[in-house]
Amino acid sequence: MSVRAFFSFFITVTLFVHSTRAAVPVVYSDSTKLLQMGRWVDLYTDKTDKLTISQVLNQTFINLNEQVPNLQISPYTHWARFTITNNTTLHKLLLEIEYPTIDDISLYEPLTDGTWKVTRMGEFQPFSLRQFNHQNYIFSLGLRQGETKTYYLKIKAGEQAQLPVFLGPETLIDNKNAMRNLFFGIYVGIILVMALYNLFIYFSIRDRSYLIYVTYIVCVGLTQASQNGYAFRYLYPNNSWLAMHDTVLIPILNGLTAALFIQSFLHAKEKFPLGYNILTGISIAYLGCLVPMFADNYYVAQIWVQLVALAGSILALYIGFRVAKTNYVPAKFFLVAWSIFLTSVCIFVMRNFNVLPYNDFTYYALQVGSAAEVTLLSFALAYRINIYRQEKELSQAQSLEVSKENERLVREQNVILETKVNERTVELQQTNDQLNVALVSLKDAQSQLVEKEKMASLGQLTAGIAHEINNPINFVSSNIKPLKLDIEDIRSLLGKYEQLGNEADFKSGLQEIQRYRQEIDIDYIHDEINSLIKGIEDGASRTAEIVTGLRTFSRLDESDLKSVDIHEGLESTLVLLRTNIPKNVTVIRNYATLPKIECYAGKINQVFMNILTNAFNAIKTYTSGKEEFVTITTSQENGQAIISIKDTGPGMTQAVKEKIFDPFFTTKDVGEGTGLGLSIVFSIIEKHNGHINVVSAPGEGAEFIIYLPMSINVQTF
Repeated sequence: MSVRAFFSFFITVTLFVHSTRAAVPVVYSDSTKLLQMGRWVDLYTDKTDKLTISQVLNQTFINLNEQVPNLQISPYTHWARFTITNNTTLHKLLLEIEYPTIDDISLYEPLTDGTWKVTRMGEFQPFSLRQFNHQNYIFSLGLRQGETKTYYLKIKAGEQAQLPVFLGPETLIDNKNAMRNLFFGIYVGIILVMALYNLFIYFSIRDRSYLIYVTYIVCVGLTQASQNGYAFRYLYPNNSWLAMHDTVLIPILNGLTAALFIQSFLHAKEKFPLGYNILTGISIAYLGCLVPMFADNYYVAQIWVQLVALAGSILALYIGFRVAKTNYVPAKFFLVAWSIFLTSVCIFVMRNFNVLPYNDFTYYALQVGSAAEVTLLSFALAYRINIYRQEKELSQAQSLEVSKENERLVREQNVILETKVNERTVELQQTNDQLNVALVSLKDAQSQLVEKEKMASLGQLTAGIAHEINNPINFVSSNIKPLKLDIEDIRSLLGKYEQLGNEADFKSGLQEIQRYRQEIDIDYIHDEINSLIKGIEDGASRTAEIVTGLRTFSRLDESDLKSVDIHEGLESTLVLLRTNIPKNVTVIRNYATLPKIECYAGKINQVFMNILTNAFNAIKTYTSGKEEFVTITTSQENGQAIISIKDTGPGMTQAVKEKIFDPFFTTKDVGEGTGLGLSIVFSIIEKHNGHINVVSAPGEGAEFIIYLPMSINVQTF
């Protein structure tokens, strides 16, 4: 499960007696090999986390006399002090801290002017800022030949930390790290091979255990990559937060996948239900570790993870033992593999507590143990294939017996079935005849419904035309009576002029005519006659416009295929639908320059009529009276005329949009529509070798886009 300090609270370690004497200086000469200098390191713990280098100089350091000083799990800041004398001919020595999970580490190097050169590294900053491209912390020491300097290291780690300090030239450091990289590369190769192998088996037999195990293998590999710094270096070099928290987050993922795998691999739910519930509880406990981690209480999160890992590892052994007692062979494989892994964890923990020395054996123990574990568990999963094969053979034998019995029953039933089949054939023939009759009736009904739809549209159109024509006719008729009265007044005035020649008193007659002119207000009569005649002209013009629009829409004189102006058809349709346009709707025309296209104009006008009527009805039915728009846009592209009719109505759901062209489908109330309007539209456009697209969503209106070829051989209607 967890691979860092797995049993740190299970093993009690007694450290060597601390010595308060200062460590003697390290003298490095040309003959010295790579030096592990932990015994020359003095330590001091700053429990205030606030001391500066000048304050630390006055503190009392202790020497643990350990090859690798152990800092334990501590929330405090640690200071390390060591003195180095360069007796080599080299101008550069390297100091390496082989513990890549330290969050913050700084090297203080004294300068000749009494100040300090500070080189700061750690997981808190991006990997690219490091001086050396390596997961370990490598510092270049500015020591001239024969010079002696005392250095200080400031360390802050949120998890179990050690100080494996190496001193030497760059070549020796590189040789050591090359061997480390080679061994880890072999380990990664084993992990990848096992993961791919089990993934292949999963795709072959579709057993969920293999997929869970692949996830567990990946998490085990990530745990080792995180502990050795490779994850930060290669996977997320710019994610400092993840680098500082992966020693908690990855073990949590490791523990969760391990618990799921053990449940699946051991069939714990069937063979040991209590163990299954225990593993579920462990998973919940692992998830609980996320709370202090995301609360930045990293110290508590580390302790929590290790306690859960300790309990989980022991309980996993117990559950494996109980399942193995049921003679389930894979459980025995699990016990062996898990024991090897836990042994390697114990070696790793004892190395961390300096019970075992820090050497290649203890360094690689955890990698070897985890590689052996995943390999053995892979073998155990492979063994399950043999179990499946045996179960399959047994099942096949049972199936063979069942098939023989079924064969006998089939023979016995064949005679009965043959008789029943003959009887059923006669019944089906009779049913088929009835269906043929019903089909003829259905076609008749469909024809009647289509005609009904046409008549409904015609009735709606006729009502609109009647209303449209009635308005200008009423306007004309209402102007006739006042026009007659005005003409009568003028005739009376003319009569008085005719009588003027007979008047004995000519001057008195002119005064009478003048008085009459003022009485009838001749100037107003002239203006009123002009206004009334203009009104009559407007009414007649509007009536002629409606008649022309009706003739254009119906195309009674163009029943054959002809070249027509699409815009003319749109305008005639809008004229006829004028009474159906709600007062709050504005029709926007974005007409492009289009050539005439070949089509049946009357049929295409019917398409415009149905779509525009639906748009106006949708807005009228579902909107609250705010300003709405219907936009008609035309264009041409690739030899096609494109007509877009878009409204700002309520729109349609995907389910409605998929059915709007189906015959008899309607969203109107019962009795308000046949559901054939858009079906007829689709049929007309399809027979013109065109197509129609619908773009709509709830609350976003609807747009019908019609594509018509400019010149085609249209199908006969």
